[in-house]
Amino acid sequence: MKNYLVVILLGVLFSIFTGTALAQDMETNDTEANITEANDTEAFRQALEQDGFTVQEGDLGFFDTIRLLEEGVLPSAYGNNPTTKYLIYFVPPAPGYEVDERISGLTSILGIGGNTTPFWNLGPDEAVVFVGRTPPECRYFSYDNYLIHRTVGNERRWLFANFADPINNLVIKTEGTPDGQLGNPFDQRTVIIITADRGIDQRIRDAAQSAGYSNNTINTQVLPSVILNMGLDNDSDTFASFIRPALFNDAQAGENYINNTPATVFRITPNNTTELDPYDYPELRVRGTGQTEFDLTDDLEELRIAIINKYNGSNATELPISMWASVGTDAIQRGINVLGPNNDAAYLWTANQTISSPTPPFFDTSQYYPFLRDPAITLGNDSDEFIIVYGVNHVATGKATYSNFAIYGADTWNGVRAISDADFSGSAEEYLPDNPNAKYLYVYKLARNCTEDDQYCYEVPYGQGARGIELDQPLFIGFRIYLENTTKTGPAYSEIVYDRAIKFDPQD
Repeated sequence: MKNYLVVILLGVLFSIFTGTALAQDMETNDTEANITEANDTEAFRQALEQDGFTVQEGDLGFFDTIRLLEEGVLPSAYGNNPTTKYLIYFVPPAPGYEVDERISGLTSILGIGGNTTPFWNLGPDEAVVFVGRTPPECRYFSYDNYLIHRTVGNERRWLFANFADPINNLVIKTEGTPDGQLGNPFDQRTVIIITADRGIDQRIRDAAQSAGYSNNTINTQVLPSVILNMGLDNDSDTFASFIRPALFNDAQAGENYINNTPATVFRITPNNTTELDPYDYPELRVRGTGQTEFDLTDDLEELRIAIINKYNGSNATELPISMWASVGTDAIQRGINVLGPNNDAAYLWTANQTISSPTPPFFDTSQYYPFLRDPAITLGNDSDEFIIVYGVNHVATGKATYSNFAIYGADTWNGVRAISDADFSGSAEEYLPDNPNAKYLYVYKLARNCTEDDQYCYEVPYGQGARGIELDQPLFIGFRIYLENTTKTGPAYSEIVYDRAIKFDPQD
C-alpha cells in the first residue's frame, strides 16, 4: 500500500512540475512569437521609410455605436449587429493635417488616444495597411471598406456605402492559407494593403517581403478611383475600414482579440510625387448557385398555420418582409445613406419601405434623410402580446455560414439582441413533430416576459436606454444571412426563402 501511495504521490508531483514546465514553455513560445512579429513589423516600417515613405501608426478598436448613441455623439446606432463587435481602423491624418476636434471627441469616448480618426480621406498615391493576425476561430470574419461621406452638389452627405467585395475567411491570404488556398485562416499572420494605385501597392509589397512577409500572405483591397473621389481636400470622399468577426468558438479568445488586437495599422504616404497607375474596378464574386430553398415553401406554410393555431386566442398580424439594405454602389450612384451593407450578406427586415437613418451631426447638422416606418409596431408587456419570428434555417440548407435576426428600436436603430442560427436547433419540431423537414426551419419568440415553457424565447428589455426598447418605442426585426460557402459571397436573394414574423396582440 505504501508503494502504491508513493507512486501516486510521485505521479502528482511529476504532473505538477511538468505541467508547470509545459505552461512556462508555452508562455515563452508565445512571448517569443510576439517579439518576432513586433520585430517584423518594425522591419517593415523601416523598409518603407527607406523606400521614401512617411509611415504613421494608427490603431484598432471596437466601434461601439450604442455607446456613442448614449453619449449623444451619434443620432443613431446605425443598425448595429448585436451578434458581434465590429473593429474599425483609426487612421492618422495625412502629414501636415489635423483631425477635426469633433472627431477627436468621438475617438476619446471609444478609448482611442492619439491623433487618429475612424473616418479618413486618402490621396490617390497613399495607402492604409493592416499588418498582424486575423481573428481567432469563429464562424465568419471579413475586412471591408466603406465610403462614409461624399459631397453631392453643395451638400456633404453620409452614405456609409461599400464599394467592392470584402476579404473574408474563405478568400484571405495568410500564413495558414497561402494565396487564399484552403487551410486555417484563423489567428494567422497577414498583410492587407488598401490603395488606389498599382505602383504604391507593389512598393509596399516589396517592403513587406524584405521584412520577412511572404508575398502569398499579402492581400490588396482596391480603392476604385473610377467611382471614388480620392484626395485630401474638403470635397474628397471619406472612408472607413471595418473588421467583422462573428460567433467566436472561444468567447474569451474573441474578447481578447477585440480588446487587444494583435495588429498594427499604418498610413503610408510617399515623400515625393509619383506617377499614378490607378487600379481598374475590381472583379466581384458572383452570387447564386442555381440551388434554392423553395422546396421548403410548403413546410414553411405548414409551420405558419401551426403557429397561428397555437396562439389562436390572440390577434395575429403578419409583418411585411422585404430587402433591408441596398448594395453600396446603388447608394453611391444615388447619393443616399445605405447603412453599411456587406457583399457577403443578404439583408431582410419587417418593413416595406426604404428607410434612411439620420446623418451624424459632425458632418452636416442640417441634412437629415426622412425616416420612414411601415408598419410602426410596438411591444407591450402584456403576457398575450409578443412576436413570433420563424423561417428557414439558412445555415441548415447550406445557403449561409451564419445567420441571425435582431430586434431594433425603429427611431434610433439600436440593436438590442441578435438570435443566431446556433439558437435555432430543434425549435420547429414542437410545431411540426411529424415533418422530417422541421430540422430546416426555426421558430423564436420575442416577449417582455418569457415563461418556463418558452424554451426558445428572448425577453426584450426596456428602461435601459439605448440597450433596451421601450414599451411605446416603434421597432422592427432585421435579418442577416452571411456567406454562402460555394460562392464565397452572400447568397442570392432569388434563391432564399424570406424569414417571417407575426405580431400577436390580446383580443379585445
